[in-house]
Order: sequence, then C-alpha cells, then structure tokens
Amino acid sequence: MEGKGVYTLPTGTKYTGEMKDGVFHGQGVLHFTNGSKYEGTWEKGICKQGKYTFSDGLEYDDKEWDYCDGNDRRFYTERCNGIKPAGESQLTNMDPSPVIPDGCYDCGDGFYDPNSRVINDYNHQYLRNADEEEHGWIVRTCRRGWDQAVGPLRWNSESEGR
Repeated sequence: MEGKGVYTLPTGTKYTGEMKDGVFHGQGVLHFTNGSKYEGTWEKGICKQGKYTFSDGLEYDDKEWDYCDGNDRRFYTERCNGIKPAGESQLTNMDPSPVIPDGCYDCGDGFYDPNSRVINDYNHQYLRNADEEEHGWIVRTCRRGWDQAVGPLRWNSESEGR
C-alpha cells in the first residue's frame, strides 16, 4: 500500500490517510466503529502525534483534562446541557440511556454478553470479543440489564413478628 487511501481493519475501524511500504505513514485518521476518531501523524506505522475525539465531540486533552475527574463527575452531555433536576438522574452520557438487553452489561461502547463474551455496539453489530481483563472490569463496574441485590441481606426478627 502506497500513497493516500482507505484501509479497513477486521474490527471495522477505518484508516483514511497516507501510507508507505504497507504501513500508516504521514497524515491519517482512524475512524472507530463507535463514532470516535483519532487524527494523527504517523511514521512507519507508529503515531508520533495525534488527537482523540470521542463520538459525542469531546476532544481529549492530555495536558488540561478536567473531564470526569475526582472534582467533576458530570457526563460530557451534562457539562454541555446542564444537570437534570433531582429525581431525573442521568445514568450514562447518552440521554436517554440505552435499554440494556436481558443478561447483558452496558460497557460504554455497546452491550456485553458475559455468556458469549461478545461486545456488540448499540445497534447490535459485532465489535469484539472481551479478554479476561475486560470481562472482569465490565462485570465489576458496568451497568447491568437486570436488578441485583447489593450487600448482605439482613433478617430482622421484628419484621417476622418474633
């Protein structure tokens, strides 16, 4: 591959830009299936400088990043549109939040089925298989598509009439 072109990876991610000797070389953009992108300058397949933009338009800034840190936990859409009134909490950056299929998790870029270990995007198109590390992170931290009791259940003898 030489010159300008488009290369589609097996994951569906597309690279649009310059190539040399079969690798990314020069100016190029990686367009991810979730709508985000990475624009960069590549040398022999290695990105030397670039900028990541999330699918909602938020640009990552590694020097002055103040989004979703310990001092400000709002979603980006809340920063842009304001916080909802009490009782109308926003659960994800998408508003309304996507409905999670039964038995699945919302892992941020799609739905994860722990039985098949497959992540599909929000349009139910295949994204990837989760490895052990990602599987563990998802089941520990992500929203579930079912109700689940949290913590130990306590038996109260007074509530049983004893």
